[in-house]
Amino acid sequence: MSISENQATIPDRLPLLPLKGTVVFPHQVQGLGVGRRKSLQAIEIALERDRLMVLAAQRDDDIEDPRPQDIYATGTVCRVLQVGKQPDGVLQVIVEGVVRATLTAFHQEDPYFEVALEQRPDSTEKSMEMEALMRGLVSQHERYARLSRSIAPDQLVAAAQVEEPGRLADLIAQHISLKLEERQELLEAEPKIRLERLSTILSREIGVLELERKIQGRVRKQMEKSQREYFLKEQIKAIQQELGETDERQTEVSEYRKKIEAAGLPEHVKAKAVEELGRLEKMPPMVAEAVVVRTYLDWILAVPWTARTEDRLDIDEARKILDEDHYGLEKAKDRVIEYLAVRKLSPESRGPILCFVGPPGVGKTSVGKSIARALGRKFVRISLGGVRDEAEIRGHRRTYVGALPGRIVQGMKTAGSRNPVFMLDEIDKLGMDFRGDPSAALLEALDPEQNHAFSDHYMEIALDLSEVMFITTANILETIPPALRDRMEVIRFPGYVEEEKVKIAEQFLIPKQRKANGLTPEQIAFTTEALRTVAREYTREAGVRNLERELGSICRKVATGVARGTTTGERVTRANMHKYLGPPKFRFGAAEMEDEVGVATGLVYTEMGGDIVAVEATLMRGEGKLSLTGQLGDVMKESAQAALSYVRSRAKRYGADEEFYQRTDVHIHVPAGAVPKDGPSAGITMATALASAVSGRPVRRDVAMTGEITLRGRILAIGGLKEKVLAAHRAGLRTVILPKENEKDLQDIPANVRKQVRLVLVDHMDAVLNEALLPQRGQAMPSPAPVAAPPEPFVPPMPPVPIKPERRPPEPQVS
Repeated sequence: MSISENQATIPDRLPLLPLKGTVVFPHQVQGLGVGRRKSLQAIEIALERDRLMVLAAQRDDDIEDPRPQDIYATGTVCRVLQVGKQPDGVLQVIVEGVVRATLTAFHQEDPYFEVALEQRPDSTEKSMEMEALMRGLVSQHERYARLSRSIAPDQLVAAAQVEEPGRLADLIAQHISLKLEERQELLEAEPKIRLERLSTILSREIGVLELERKIQGRVRKQMEKSQREYFLKEQIKAIQQELGETDERQTEVSEYRKKIEAAGLPEHVKAKAVEELGRLEKMPPMVAEAVVVRTYLDWILAVPWTARTEDRLDIDEARKILDEDHYGLEKAKDRVIEYLAVRKLSPESRGPILCFVGPPGVGKTSVGKSIARALGRKFVRISLGGVRDEAEIRGHRRTYVGALPGRIVQGMKTAGSRNPVFMLDEIDKLGMDFRGDPSAALLEALDPEQNHAFSDHYMEIALDLSEVMFITTANILETIPPALRDRMEVIRFPGYVEEEKVKIAEQFLIPKQRKANGLTPEQIAFTTEALRTVAREYTREAGVRNLERELGSICRKVATGVARGTTTGERVTRANMHKYLGPPKFRFGAAEMEDEVGVATGLVYTEMGGDIVAVEATLMRGEGKLSLTGQLGDVMKESAQAALSYVRSRAKRYGADEEFYQRTDVHIHVPAGAVPKDGPSAGITMATALASAVSGRPVRRDVAMTGEITLRGRILAIGGLKEKVLAAHRAGLRTVILPKENEKDLQDIPANVRKQVRLVLVDHMDAVLNEALLPQRGQAMPSPAPVAAPPEPFVPPMPPVPIKPERRPPEPQVS
């Protein structure tokens, strides 16, 4: 049909169908889905008439009921070719564009749009410029079709055969993906402008397609390479399986990958493990670095990053377990119960950092195991005695040959959980040299504010130690650096009294030794008096190690008799003790055999606990020199000089010549000579020994004393009071002279010890001498010179002095 025919047959008024998001060009066949009321009515009217209607695009697709101003003024007159109704009520319409048209007026808006139009047929005239534009556009169209591969060959042929410029532009515009505004612009433009605009658009699209093809080619090449490698590897695996061989490297990498996925590692740890696994996969099998990476991966997988044990929060059951394992140690047990109570009320609470301080053998290490059992946690212990290298704590960097993590990470691996009871034994024995200070490395691990991200040089990954319950043990606190000591809660283990030792032997040591030596309760039995005798006369210690050792010796001797058949069982009593252990090793009841002049009994506190020591003083004709022997430290030497100065100032009171020191030498000796000694607490003991030597009055052998002396005779407070009193109690001494300033510390002394030992609190040296010195032999107490009366000794309210045990003749000592 020619243009003139079109113009002759198209009415001036037609129904209007607004379009959403598309433009229909002349000569274009297009399918449409119609569902709006006005649009359906417009199609019905078109079908009733000559099947012609105008299609124009909406300016905004979101408007459901457009007004005339919402519709573009240029559209296309189309012929309805086919109509079909879908199940959902939408009308499927196929139309064919006939000619452009300009909407001149809206005659009707309801129930459908009806508009007046003016046809705009394209001119068929071609100039040379137009011909050149057409040829160039056809060429670009063919190139675009080759790159996009979305245009059918018959459409290419049809475009090449078109002779009319406007129709060529409309045909090509149908096959290009354009925005609505660009399509509307082409619909409104004249043929020449349309051809130029299309040429610009095609040049842009061809450039984009060429770049896209270039990118796709590069990606395809990479994929082909990866696929080729994959296929080759699969072929190698298949060949190896057929030959019965395996690729050890791939098998190893695959196993590591499975372990990493199954380990449930935190994200940052998993990322590090995958990174190292990638390095291992790329390394040749025999490279030395591969061994380092394997070891590192093994450690990452071995450390318990997420595994933990559930705490036993039954407080009564935990207390029962603690009491089953240990006798006494109330402070340590109470602290564990407090932690459990807090943990029960606040599950997010951090683990405490405890430091058990006490002499050897009092149960510091074993109570740590008991705590772990009571809490239901894993227990791990490392000994820090003699450790001098910081790398022992933090590990070595992986650049070193044979590098390994530090002891803390190793301990966590051994525990297998992130919340064990972790015991650092002998923390006071840490050393320091040119390789670093291990105690400084412990500061981070033992600081609750920092140990949530503990850094190990080998692992290079932050390890969370905030749920670990750290327990450290030490014999003395003085050698622990102040910064480290400040991070720990100190619990003192003072040592056991005699009754506690007997109970421990009955409940724990004897059953243990019976089992160790294959004996039954019928084959060996101990009386209470026998156990008390072993504790008194065969051991002198704060703990129970030597006691267990002596009991083990008795059990072995009985086991020998049972094995030989010479006995079926033994009852160990006080009377037959010498049969198993020989003569007594220690004298119980007094430090000295008799009251002597110039010998006083003092109390000392060492890392082995409390102990008694004899201080000897003697006078010789000389020139007033003072000799001090017994490996005394500077502080103890100064205490001896202060004691001598005080005695010289009171010489007349003690019945001595005030000028005696000018023609007399003084020698003070503190046995044993091979043991170093220091500290000010022996001041009153040395003053008492000197006063006894000067006055000739004996010192009571059943009295022990401790305290620092000043030149004025004042008695100052001392440390380690509880351990010293327990040492006097173990030695059988029943009177102990203490500084009055230490009265506040008496509550730490067990009640049964306070009942059996008379504690005399003094604040002046004169009161000490009144309590400790006896009259000269054969004479009554001499009247003192008329001087100011010394303060009376203060005796705390305690039961009266118990009846002294019957004194037996001394046993012969083994040389």
